[in-house]
Amino acid sequence: MDPILSLVLGLLLGVILGAIIGLLVARARSNSPATIAVLSELKAEAAASDATAVALREQVEHLLAQQRAAQQSRDADNRVLQALSPVQETLRTMQQTVADLESQRSLQHGQLSEQLKNATESEERLRGTAESLASALRNNGTRGVWGETQLRNVVQAAGLVERVDFDVQQSVRSDTGAGRPDMVIHLPGGKNIAVDAKVPFTAFLEASQIAVTATGEEGARRDALIKQHVRVVRGHIDTLASKAYWAGLDASPELVIAFIPSESLVSSAMEADPSIMDYAFSKRVALASPVTLWSVLKTVAFSWQQDVLTDEAKNLFDLGKELYQRLSTLSEHADKLRRSIDSTVSSYNQFANSLESRVLVSARKLGALDESKVLGAAVPLDATAKPLTAVEFDRVSPHERSPHELGDDERGERAS
Repeated sequence: MDPILSLVLGLLLGVILGAIIGLLVARARSNSPATIAVLSELKAEAAASDATAVALREQVEHLLAQQRAAQQSRDADNRVLQALSPVQETLRTMQQTVADLESQRSLQHGQLSEQLKNATESEERLRGTAESLASALRNNGTRGVWGETQLRNVVQAAGLVERVDFDVQQSVRSDTGAGRPDMVIHLPGGKNIAVDAKVPFTAFLEASQIAVTATGEEGARRDALIKQHVRVVRGHIDTLASKAYWAGLDASPELVIAFIPSESLVSSAMEADPSIMDYAFSKRVALASPVTLWSVLKTVAFSWQQDVLTDEAKNLFDLGKELYQRLSTLSEHADKLRRSIDSTVSSYNQFANSLESRVLVSARKLGALDESKVLGAAVPLDATAKPLTAVEFDRVSPHERSPHELGDDERGERAS
């Protein structure tokens, strides 16, 4: 049972018992001593019941105060929960977002792992290919073919055409003996320039396998290999200078291009020995990487285009001049035709005048003839041919010009 309800019932019982005792006390005043004793006991019990009722009332009031405090606490909790409801929703949304992010992270982690695996496999394949290429390029014959192939690719990329703008493996003979450069580039104006491919690769390849930041014995070994690479490049310069290809070519600049088919081969040599370019110039040798050679050949191709345009413009000018001269000759023929037409018109007019004034006059005297059958009057032609008055037609007669001023057709007419 609810403790508050029990206290209320106890309080009611105490009140009822007090009323009964009061009634009994009132009656006891007129009763015997035994009854008075009983009533005294009842009065004592009633006092005890009153004390109990008071205690119970205090407990009820205390419990009611606790209940009100609890209700107020519950109301405060409800208000707090209502105030925290948006926060709870936000926390729920954040929890869902975190879960989604974790799912995406797991998925991306798997994809990244797969990509790293593929990159590792690609790196292994690339390393294997690079090692195979390096092994192949250690052979002199293979390096030569690679250099010639790269040279051909650069030349074709610049827009030059084989057997038109350049020739491959053309024999060159000079005072220093016979030679065969890898390529001869034809320049406008009948000029030529020799190009020879060189691949100083072995020492550079071994040096590139050592880290640039290496120190101690490895660093010293790398420096020694780079110096050996520079010596090899200088050796190629001396070899090309001794062949003097320019002496065996028509109108060739006094130099030969040494094509090195890798930017790294040229830059590493120049970095180790900055004077190597001046040394090559002093030997009449131009070191060219793929980029520099392409720039030179692109300029050559542009020069050829300009040269072709110049030739076509000259031919067009000559053709226009020749056409102008022949049109002048044609105008003279037209003038002759005009004069012939004028002469014909004049002869016709004389014929018509003679017919009308002399022949028909005599014919009318023939009375035996029917006048209706007499020939009609001839109409004279008063119009004349229009002369050509343009300035181009105002030319001197071919017979009044010197032979070197006449065209081929006019020389043929004068000869006839």
